[in-house]
Amino acid sequence: MIMKHEKIGPQHLERRAILYVRQSSAHQVLHNRESSALQYAMRERLADLGWSRIETVDDDLGRSAAGGVAREGFDRMIADVCLGKVGAVAAREVSRFARNSRDWQHLIEMCRVVDTVLIDQETVYAPRDGNDRLLLGLLCGVRHKRPYVGQPTM
Repeated sequence: MIMKHEKIGPQHLERRAILYVRQSSAHQVLHNRESSALQYAMRERLADLGWSRIETVDDDLGRSAAGGVAREGFDRMIADVCLGKVGAVAAREVSRFARNSRDWQHLIEMCRVVDTVLIDQETVYAPRDGNDRLLLGLLCGVRHKRPYVGQPTM
């Protein structure tokens, strides 16, 4: 069943969607199989939203998104977005894309320039929309502060 969404137009659906699947370590890949299955299941969400051409990029399984580690899958995804070949990039959680501000902001900006939507299990984000761009920026800020939540201050 195809579900219509107001942020997804024909200009998005005529291009392919990329599902980005990533886990941070080899240990997670081996022991968190349910997480992998849930990430791959996002293909159904993309199909339900109207995409018939869906590419799964899982080259970066076992690689951290914190920076300093080459992520060929992420780099290829960004290159295809920049070339205007991608109507949507998706992940179960948008935090799967990047754990550092530089990569995250680069992805959002490139998606804004070429009109590519970002999709997670709950939301469709249109980076050309100011409110969505603000929300994506806040998600980035919260994500980077998350390891410090609950730690005592001195």
